[in-house]
Amino acid sequence: MALKPIKTVTPDEAIKAVRSGDHLHLSSVATSPQCLVHALCRRGRTGELADVHIHHLHTEGPAPYAGPEFEGVFQLDSFFVGPNVRAQTQRGFADYIPVFLGETQKLYREGYLPCDVAMIQVCPPDDTGLVSLGTSVDATLAAMESARCVIAVINPHVPRTFGDALISLDRINIFVEDDTPLETVHFAAPDTVETAIGRNCAELIEDGATLQLGIGAIPNAVLSQLGGHKNLGVHTEMFADGVIGLEEKGVINGAKKVIDPGKMVATFLLGSRQLYDYTHENRLVLMKDVGYTNDPFLISQNPRATAINSALQVDLTGQICADSIGVKHYSGVGGQVDFFYGASRSPGGKAILAMPSVTSQGISKIVPMLLPGAGVVTTRAHAHWVVTEYGAVNLYGCPLQERARLLAGIAHPDHREALDRAAFERFGSHFHFVKK
Repeated sequence: MALKPIKTVTPDEAIKAVRSGDHLHLSSVATSPQCLVHALCRRGRTGELADVHIHHLHTEGPAPYAGPEFEGVFQLDSFFVGPNVRAQTQRGFADYIPVFLGETQKLYREGYLPCDVAMIQVCPPDDTGLVSLGTSVDATLAAMESARCVIAVINPHVPRTFGDALISLDRINIFVEDDTPLETVHFAAPDTVETAIGRNCAELIEDGATLQLGIGAIPNAVLSQLGGHKNLGVHTEMFADGVIGLEEKGVINGAKKVIDPGKMVATFLLGSRQLYDYTHENRLVLMKDVGYTNDPFLISQNPRATAINSALQVDLTGQICADSIGVKHYSGVGGQVDFFYGASRSPGGKAILAMPSVTSQGISKIVPMLLPGAGVVTTRAHAHWVVTEYGAVNLYGCPLQERARLLAGIAHPDHREALDRAAFERFGSHFHFVKK
């Protein structure tokens, strides 16, 4: 039976569904519906709207609604602070909701946050009337469940992915058409520091491990070092282009996974057009609700779950700051705790924090104390492996003084003496850092 033609409207007509005081959810990362964002801002300039709250994970592309122009009209309360809203958040024009990534869906499902209008982007429908959320499922399904109105942009550039990404047309109230390509990110080849970090991480990854890797240069550097591994799996919040070559070579096959064997599981994707084309109608890729991908107790069921994340600072006791630079909010809690806890509970699992020893300005990222106001995303009790270009150390089970010795040993050589002195002042005259 043929599907009835879909009636579409313009973005400006669709945005008329938004009312003052509404809470809006935007689909995230590469699938942020930019045609609706711009229409929303056009309406915001008319004076018709006030006190509209916007929620999303990090998004790629412009985010004009977060700027000072719309103060009193739109209030962004994001679940993660991306580069496109960082300055506005630090200046107070936007705000951040501290939340584990896996619990973003819980905010909607348990009523902590209302959702009046969900704005999403989907692929064209198939013959059965199903569309796909493509590269971003995250908390969108939860938002749709409570929304008064769901506005969907049908875009042929959205890949048809499977799992929780597939939704029925009858869950959508308003349709808009657009053919703007999805936002893409291209990563440069790893430099010497990133390559060394990747090599140190790869030495910790066992054959048969199930991987969680974030985004950026270091995850790509790790993946580039895994060509000789066997039977790796993927269960992660996101992945990028680096997995493609390893899957095609058979290094990644999910053969040892207990949960979703043979599948690469994620809740969102970000990379090049090649990545989006690779995931289109690819049965090996399973896109799931963020409450599933980031459930620590589910993560722990895969053997040798190995989580690799990064940080802004680590203090000498193992406290990890990953969301702020002092009082200036920089990113978010994200999925670090979800996956560190899940990996640490997994049989043979490893929770790995990987980062350069210094910032681009040469400031040590291993510090005596976190900056005042810095957020402890991962506690010292959750910290296990820490990796820099100078080596890898395991803090788990180590007392505080031993942690200080281990961490100073993988700090940049220019900063080891200062860290040794700080530890001596903290722990007393019996503290001696041996490794110079």
